Amino acid sequence: MTTLSTLNKFKKDGTKFTCLTCYDSMFARMMDKAQIDTILIGDSLGMVVQGHDSTLPVTVDDMAYHTANIARSNKHALILADLPFMSYVTLPEAVTNSRRLMQAGAHVIKVEGGSELCELVTTLAQAGTPTCVHLGLTPQLVNVFGGYKIQGRGDEAADKLLADAKAVVAAGAALLVLECVPAELAKVVTEAVAVPVIGIGAGADTDGQVLVMHDMLGMVHGRVPRFVHDFLTDERNTERSIEGAFTLYQQSVREGSFPTEQHQFS
Repeated sequence: MTTLSTLNKFKKDGTKFTCLTCYDSMFARMMDKAQIDTILIGDSLGMVVQGHDSTLPVTVDDMAYHTANIARSNKHALILADLPFMSYVTLPEAVTNSRRLMQAGAHVIKVEGGSELCELVTTLAQAGTPTCVHLGLTPQLVNVFGGYKIQGRGDEAADKLLADAKAVVAAGAALLVLECVPAELAKVVTEAVAVPVIGIGAGADTDGQVLVMHDMLGMVHGRVPRFVHDFLTDERNTERSIEGAFTLYQQSVREGSFPTEQHQFS
């Protein structure tokens, strides 16, 4: 069973690890067989499962339901679960909703934001609930950003992201996610903090990589994000199977052949 101690050892040893989003029992079983290291029950389910145009409509009830589905079929991976939009504005709300997701089977609670989350992170850590803080392009703040845009470009923005990362780790965050930030900045952040850093569109130098499951299976409508690779139709997936795609993703991240320069931003 993958634990936070496992991921910390991976970081210390320089071993890359994997994360995929997952929303139901059948796919969780396939990821289990492929030995995917961590599973994220992401609020991305609002878009890829529920058909919304953003993650904002997702509720805590939705997240608890899907987390329980995964937990029943998972034996290998560390399970991360998103607290959805506006579900952790106050500390009492955050504690109550985190408890629901942990009781549903999550091992780590993921929240989006920066240094403003420090009190929340510390409170949850003291209560025995590890957190993963999502920095960079945070989808729950899409209306603040004015769309899905690269974050951390320019000295001021880069300095703020690095400061936020250090602050939440000092407050007790167990993991970080960096989304859509320049690869050079992601490398600096990864080297500057003691906890494992998971990247998506953040280059190859983060400790781990995460993709939305539907994206890496080629189930993308419209423009394909730059950081996505279709592992289902990859010629190395000789079985042309979903389980084969998961296994190929695991192998590619571990050996360092994914992501490449074409998947990153500068």
